[in-house]
Amino acid sequence: MVLSFKSWFANEGGKHFVLILWLGANAWLFLRTFLTYSTGQQYYYLYKMLGLGLCISRASASVLNLNCSLVLLPMCRSLLTCLRGTHTLSSRGTRRLLDKSKTFHVACGIAICIFSVVHVSAHLVNVVNFSAFYSEDLPALNLARYLGEDPRMIILTTVPGITGVLLVVILFLMFTASSYCIRLSNYEIFWYTHNLFIVFYIILMVHMVGGALKYQTNVDTHPPGCLRPNQSSPELQGEELEPGNEERRCKEEARFHPHYPQTWMWVSGPLCLYCAERFYRYIRSSDPVTIVTVIRHPSEVIEVRMLKRDFKAHPGQYIVLNCPGVSSFENHPFTLTTCPTEEKETFGVHMRVVGDWTERFTELLLPKTGVELEILPMVQQRRYPKLYVDGPFGSSSQEVFNYEVSLCVAGGIGVTPFACVLHALLDGWKQFRLRRLYFVWVCRELQSFYWFSELLCALHHKLWQENRPDYLNLKLFVSQTEDLQSMSEEKYRPLSSRLSIGRPRWKLLFDEISNANRQKHVGVFCCGPKGISRTLHKLCNSGRYTGVTFEFNKESFS
Repeated sequence: MVLSFKSWFANEGGKHFVLILWLGANAWLFLRTFLTYSTGQQYYYLYKMLGLGLCISRASASVLNLNCSLVLLPMCRSLLTCLRGTHTLSSRGTRRLLDKSKTFHVACGIAICIFSVVHVSAHLVNVVNFSAFYSEDLPALNLARYLGEDPRMIILTTVPGITGVLLVVILFLMFTASSYCIRLSNYEIFWYTHNLFIVFYIILMVHMVGGALKYQTNVDTHPPGCLRPNQSSPELQGEELEPGNEERRCKEEARFHPHYPQTWMWVSGPLCLYCAERFYRYIRSSDPVTIVTVIRHPSEVIEVRMLKRDFKAHPGQYIVLNCPGVSSFENHPFTLTTCPTEEKETFGVHMRVVGDWTERFTELLLPKTGVELEILPMVQQRRYPKLYVDGPFGSSSQEVFNYEVSLCVAGGIGVTPFACVLHALLDGWKQFRLRRLYFVWVCRELQSFYWFSELLCALHHKLWQENRPDYLNLKLFVSQTEDLQSMSEEKYRPLSSRLSIGRPRWKLLFDEISNANRQKHVGVFCCGPKGISRTLHKLCNSGRYTGVTFEFNKESFS
């Protein structure tokens, strides 16, 4: 597929620019530190003892310091939401970069793991060299207590060695538990191991306290390689020193001092910022919400409508739910499907009952008798479990209204980010910049469309009454053909006439949008399976659509 440079630059230019800056910063730090330890006079004797292992271990440590500070910033969700909402300080391109925060977090995490392997390997070589090249002449430089000491004893009896082992164990647990298969099969393992980052940073900041590596402090009075008073140079044996060669004599013995720990200087700022944000989020989410309504929808989906004092949110944002009755420490993100308005203060989410957490949460919400709908007066309302809400947080779906033309593609339960958008349009579409919305919803089962069938029909009727039937271009696709039935109810006729069997023909859809919207930027928003996302991403960068720039936005929770 031929790429369009204009479309590619609109979709990939920003993130590749950030990637180049990040890679450049890592490469510059590594090279600068490597050269400092290989050529610096204050490290002459240490380099002579340890060799390249010293340079590689310190260079990789500099890269680790940088990435350990950067990895926390993408997880400051409230800060990112604030930046996204400050339109005067951030352009649409900048806000779209914020959607890549999770990707940047993963990239920093991978860099930490890679350079940790390099750092540990180099230090293992250093420990062996400390033991093998024990110096009688420079005892202050030694880490080993005697020549030939077991390297394992050096590791297990020094602060850098013990803390290094603990850091490797914690990092290994965090890395392996972050794999997709573990997150999918048992999210709790991922959640608990990832919260070991607190212990990781505490140990990291005391890792250098032991002073394993030392630099020379008196280079002026003891030039590296100079001759001590009782030492003669092999080149000058049998000869008297000429007056000019007196400079090669040492004026005093070499003195060494441990390195001042620098890791805390790198990580303390981002760590304090992250801790402050977590404290702010804890205070904000400390009061439980009031569950007003619980509705069971077809295809194992439940809807929860809640009420919380002073809660404000915008369409496209998401919240994080915590139910102590299920798990005190486990939190899960869900997109808002209804936002509080001036007329209605309740907000809600739709969740697919898949996995241990949602199954247990559903059992607490709904009785096992299978009541389909339960809306009771507040006085008679049954006792729902305590539920805490953190958020709201920004997402890419907020940008739907910032284009004149937008294409929203949903796969199954991935419709939830766009449900809130449709609710906002139902309340009043004229207040937004958006002038045309293409909405494509793909489901396996026909029953899934009933989740928001009344909302779609209500918006359709509203737009027809206001003489704007072309504002919403609705396309529904059902991919499963077995036991297929139709939406035969009269009130759902607007949906049944727009229902197709099979999968969308994406190229034809993009051709249609391109021909109808020349010289415009079209926002493409996707929340669904990776297959659909990859296809749309490629089409957005394709060079077959001249005169139109498709800007791809993918829903991703941090």
